Amino acid sequence: MNYNGMRYLSSLLLIGALAAPLAMQGQDRDDRHDRDDRGKNQRVYDRQHKDYHQWNRDEDRNYRQWYTESRNGREYREYHRLNSKDQNAYWNWRHQHGDRDDHHDRDERH
Repeated sequence: MNYNGMRYLSSLLLIGALAAPLAMQGQDRDDRHDRDDRGKNQRVYDRQHKDYHQWNRDEDRNYRQWYTESRNGREYREYHRLNSKDQNAYWNWRHQHGDRDDHHDRDERH
């Protein structure tokens, strides 16, 4: 291989070595995003109706709709920060508005 060929090959190797960490960072960011989504997709127990609901994007959207309609402009609070009375009020509303998104699981014991 001549001198120009070696320079070209060396340049390619250097670019690859410098680009690899950037590519790994992008992959790591995607993995973190997937883990975050899995963390947000949890089963939540509805004590009053004795059943479980998948807490996912659809349930979160429903919760935000209920919160806006029922909380009269109060500052937003995440579901898990509500007291049990307010959590029960949300699940009552949800059961009245149906489980359109197929994220409701019956407790197998009942």
